[in-house]
Amino acid sequence: MVEMDNRIPLDWDALEVGEVFEKFEYTLTHEMIDEYRRGVMDPEAAFPTISHKVDVRQFNARYSDNGSVNARCAFHCYNSPVPGRKLTVTAWVADKYLRRGKNYIVTEAVSVDEEGRLIDRVITHELKQPWEVGKKWES
Repeated sequence: MVEMDNRIPLDWDALEVGEVFEKFEYTLTHEMIDEYRRGVMDPEAAFPTISHKVDVRQFNARYSDNGSVNARCAFHCYNSPVPGRKLTVTAWVADKYLRRGKNYIVTEAVSVDEEGRLIDRVITHELKQPWEVGKKWES
């Protein structure tokens, strides 16, 4: 059985800066932390929330497009997440801009735990024409 894609085709011109996405909630497990620590090869790594792409998850759930290339990403980590606590992620379109004829979208996401502690803030700049990346190597 084929699933229907109910996402909205992305119209960069119509996309509104400030658009807030549906909140995403999940419980951080010990397994998630262990998987993250193995992935970054650091048994003490404290911020596994960044490994689950929660910063762009809501955008990708709402819109369909031709993909993107991560142009820049900034992680601001405030409090270590606690296993077993529910995390709520709120994300929104923070900006969009045109540079050298290419469209970029900036999403921002904030993770807060069930105690109200700010865990992290992630700001992601995405180039929305992924085919542009390889052009510099064409003859």
